[in-house]
Amino acid sequence: MTHISTTAWTQLSAAAVLVLLTACAKGTQPPAPAADATQAPAPAAIVDGTAISREAYEFYLKNLAGKSPVELTPEQKGQVLDEMIGMQLIAAQGVKDGIEKDPEVAGRLEMARMRLMADAESQKYLKGKEPTDQELHAEYDSAVASMDKTEYHARHILVPSKELAEQLIKKIKGGAKFEDVAKANSIDGSKTQGGDLGWFTLARMVKPFSDAVKGLKKGEMTPEPVQTQFGWHIIQLEDTREVKPPPFEQVKEQLTNRVMQKKLQTYVEELKKTAKIEKKI
Repeated sequence: MTHISTTAWTQLSAAAVLVLLTACAKGTQPPAPAADATQAPAPAAIVDGTAISREAYEFYLKNLAGKSPVELTPEQKGQVLDEMIGMQLIAAQGVKDGIEKDPEVAGRLEMARMRLMADAESQKYLKGKEPTDQELHAEYDSAVASMDKTEYHARHILVPSKELAEQLIKKIKGGAKFEDVAKANSIDGSKTQGGDLGWFTLARMVKPFSDAVKGLKKGEMTPEPVQTQFGWHIIQLEDTREVKPPPFEQVKEQLTNRVMQKKLQTYVEELKKTAKIEKKI
């Protein structure tokens, strides 16, 4: 049997908290009994004159238990309702104590409402705008065209100073094995593997590092130390290989998300054009 913790109300989503606090602040009164089927359903409970709507109850029930109301026993449903009643009592006391005037609480409530409304409007706007196969293939072709076509396998030694890096380069040129020098001197986590970084694309590395790797031939080592924000690097290129893009069907879900996100971003940009925006900070 699904167990619902009696303290789970403390982890209620910000959206649900917002609903409850807003109800308290406005002093929501219970609706009149439904006269016909077209009216709103009766509330799930009424606490000191404030209604806990059936919509809020079912929303919380679904998110807390991960199941629809019909999948839970009457005992489990009752437990959830008792938790919501507890939340309502504490929320109402918080309103009496002026807790919503606390800057942090006010900020969290504002963000919760903004996020909830933005999410709901986003879903409403995107409904029926699922990408066509043509749009997905266009997005796929664009992604393939911009992806790194080559992977690099390299080792590196990371040290805190240019002087030490120069000394180690001379040592390696004098016959010392690169991996041995890495194990003895590198301050990077790869030192235990002799500085082996495995296979990577240049996009994964910071620009000075990737530029240096790109300029090396197989087996070559950087003749001078390479500086990044992490320190000074000595880099040795082990090998390169061509990268094949993943099949279209394998990434179709990701492509769908990208296209939908772009459509949403276009919608936001359109709204900005007609909005009066004044940035104060």
